Amino acid sequence: MGANFDVVAVGNAIVDILQATPDAFLEKETIAKGGMTLIDETRADHLTALFDKAVIQAGGSAANTVTGVASFGGKAGYIGKVADDALGRDFTKAFRAAGVTFETAARPTPPGTARCLIAVTPDGQRSMSTYLGASTLLESRDLDKDLIQSGKITFLEGYLFDRDEAKAAFVKAAEFARAAGRKVALTLSDTFCVDRHRASFRQLVEGHIDILFANEAEILSLYETRDFHAALNTARAACPLVAVTRSEKGSVIAIDKETVNVAAEPGVKVVDTTGAGDLYAAGFLYGAARGFEVAACGALGSLAAAEVISHMGPRPEANLKQLAERKGLAV
Repeated sequence: MGANFDVVAVGNAIVDILQATPDAFLEKETIAKGGMTLIDETRADHLTALFDKAVIQAGGSAANTVTGVASFGGKAGYIGKVADDALGRDFTKAFRAAGVTFETAARPTPPGTARCLIAVTPDGQRSMSTYLGASTLLESRDLDKDLIQSGKITFLEGYLFDRDEAKAAFVKAAEFARAAGRKVALTLSDTFCVDRHRASFRQLVEGHIDILFANEAEILSLYETRDFHAALNTARAACPLVAVTRSEKGSVIAIDKETVNVAAEPGVKVVDTTGAGDLYAAGFLYGAARGFEVAACGALGSLAAAEVISHMGPRPEANLKQLAERKGLAV
């Protein structure tokens, strides 16, 4: 079977609801700043009512990534679970409009389609309250083997890792990809995920992953150390390629015995950091699928991350292919 897709992602299908808020709103609603908290449907309904001037977009971490891949001109597919409700139908319509192949069958309600309520404070930090709903009910039987095996890289989202059925689906997706000679990538997603599933993540990375994405806090948590270089070297020994983002410090890529430092895009005014890691992965994966050197992959990642943090919302507003071309980056 030919590799018709650059990237096929498996992740949490979530509708993002974003609103600019003062820090006092976080205190009043007891929302942990800069992190992600799981909430139930009642809490989700309460916060939704308060987000009366929100930006609403089809979201989810890996979903943001493949939308970015499509914006670079790549061909992307997605596997995720929505409910057969208004939010689910809106998600599907918007996702397909972005140029991403999405054919996973919707499931009956309840539960409803997942949503992430994101409070964005004046410093650009995003504080997330997430109702996972139908998104967590993805199982191995929902995987499209042909789609996965037609992708050069299968990308797995750490946020989906809560249920045993989802863990099994991750391993099955990796097996499908490897059987076709494809690469498998994983994003750790959040320290919240790493702290709860550290042993399982380590096992997954060592046994099934070719490309690991993390931010600095996540890689330190995964290997339970405060020494960044020690964590990076441990990850290097477990995984062939590791890309770690470090906010304004750019990113560090470990491949074999080589370490490549990639600078962050200069002069970017931070409006909303939602989706920064997702879009970094988009640029990197697009480059990797096209056979670029890792430094070029990292540069595309930095470019995409810079674009997305310059405005509200986790999806690029500019065409990333055109933006890369203007910057002199090969796409």
